Amino acid sequence: IHETLFAAAGLRVQHYPYVGADNRLDVDGMLATLQQVPPGDVVLLHACCHNPTGFDLNHDDWLRVLDVVRARELLPLFDFAYQGFGDGLEEDAWAVRLFAETLPEMLITSSCSKNFGLYRERTGALIAVTSDAERLLDVRSQLASLARNLWSTPPAHGAAVVATILADEPLRQIWQDEVERMRRRIASLRQGLVEALTPYGLAERFAHIARQRGMFSYTGLTAEQVRRLRAEDSVYLVESGRANVAGLDAERLDDLARAIARVVQA
Repeated sequence: IHETLFAAAGLRVQHYPYVGADNRLDVDGMLATLQQVPPGDVVLLHACCHNPTGFDLNHDDWLRVLDVVRARELLPLFDFAYQGFGDGLEEDAWAVRLFAETLPEMLITSSCSKNFGLYRERTGALIAVTSDAERLLDVRSQLASLARNLWSTPPAHGAAVVATILADEPLRQIWQDEVERMRRRIASLRQGLVEALTPYGLAERFAHIARQRGMFSYTGLTAEQVRRLRAEDSVYLVESGRANVAGLDAERLDDLARAIARVVQA
């Protein structure tokens, strides 16, 4: 969806490596590509729970990315759609806060669709950070013009729900607890699937699933294996091998593991 939106706005999109064929982060490849990006260009970064791969950068990785972004004078645009589903509400904001404390300007797109269960309300925020007060006024003016042309007066129901929860300490605590339960459930499903694959000798091959974060996973399954799962077991994945971990049934992980083993070991 990112590329479609940028293209519709008339922006030219280029890609940087992120995950290699071995189902591991390619941080060196990512940084080498960013080193070639012209100053002033925008670089899209996922703060946590990378969609679609599920692979997140660690703190050391983020520090390396920050060094390149700062040296090349790039404008970071953070996609922050899954706060709370990775390592926790505070932990997931680590990279965003690091960049905000260090760089003169950045953009953050934050969504309440998932962590507040308000998907159809389109509730979120575009946060512009700049150390230049005059530039901030220019940015605000441009955003106001865009908003006027897009929706003029947006629906406020979702925003009111979020504001009510965050402004009330008991409600805020209930929400935080619910997000944490969801985070733990997803992590448990990831670990459970890897354990269910162990009897088939596939735990090491799919160990990356347990290391990933968030709702989605690049499983490493091929398009042909995905088609067989769909045709023979009614298991549905995107042909890239991307799966929605949050949609798994904990009671049927053994069935899923059996089906995966059959198509992988055929």
